[in-house]
Amino acid sequence: MCFILISSLASPFNLASGKLRGKLIIFHAGSLTLPFDKMEKEFEAQYPDVDILREPAGSLRCARKITELKKPCDIMASADFKIIDKFLIPQYTNWNIRFATNQIVLSYTDKSRLANKITQDNWYEILSTPGVIWGHSDPNLDPCGYRSLLVLQLAEIYYSKPGLYQKCIDNRPKENIRPKATDLVSLLQTGNMDYAFEYLSIAIQHKLKFIRLPDKVDLGHPEYEDFYKRASLKIAGRKPGEFVKIEGEPIVYGITLLKDAPNPDVALVFLKYLLSPDGGLKILDELGQPPLIPPFVSDEKMREKLPVELQELVKPHKE
Repeated sequence: MCFILISSLASPFNLASGKLRGKLIIFHAGSLTLPFDKMEKEFEAQYPDVDILREPAGSLRCARKITELKKPCDIMASADFKIIDKFLIPQYTNWNIRFATNQIVLSYTDKSRLANKITQDNWYEILSTPGVIWGHSDPNLDPCGYRSLLVLQLAEIYYSKPGLYQKCIDNRPKENIRPKATDLVSLLQTGNMDYAFEYLSIAIQHKLKFIRLPDKVDLGHPEYEDFYKRASLKIAGRKPGEFVKIEGEPIVYGITLLKDAPNPDVALVFLKYLLSPDGGLKILDELGQPPLIPPFVSDEKMREKLPVELQELVKPHKE
């Protein structure tokens, strides 16, 4: 898998002309909260008759709002593009654009126990130390949750430390599992939690200290895709009693427009803005989240399913 990451951004993007109005409902990953907040302000300044209504949550919870609760939604942006593939295609949408990446880090603050001793070489020993309070988000609701567990599995392999995963888990009570990764930020900042697995972008945006994990562990380097696949787990599926197998893989975000979107015209213009190198992708880059330039879809067949207005901004994964 090959991603093109660049920080130099293209020429100014001109939003579509015409009078846009109404509400735009966006369900998005919690880790996209600050970038989407800035995009909302910028877009509404251009289109004052548009009111963007955002609901940040774990990406799996976002999908279940659509599939189980049947809540109206125009756009869904997931921290794991495969959630859109597995839960929304083909019933709720026909396509899925991959637009950004990330990596997992271990976040902490000056208040954290053993903060003066933790390093890239001993972080897993700190997490298994009695008295150290650490947590992660819910793997059944939030991709950062299952990615946190995959990271621990990969660490056990990478460091050749049998039992590493279980020792860390045994030192993490279930009450330290929260619905989404951003819920853990305030616990860190108030000193009620010592360490939490977060996305790099979240750590940067909230000015947290963090340990960068080895490239073969952090799920942020496409060249180690085969190594990441050595870790796997099962999460709750679409129906009670069903489970979906999740394998380790490079972190890639996905976004889509729902078939029954209440305001598809506004949604399409917003997507054009978000997918522009001088629009939403620039904001992601500024806030520490590497955009994919250009964004891409799985293949040419999916690209042909995109609205014509988006096709020029997106490439097939393999041309």
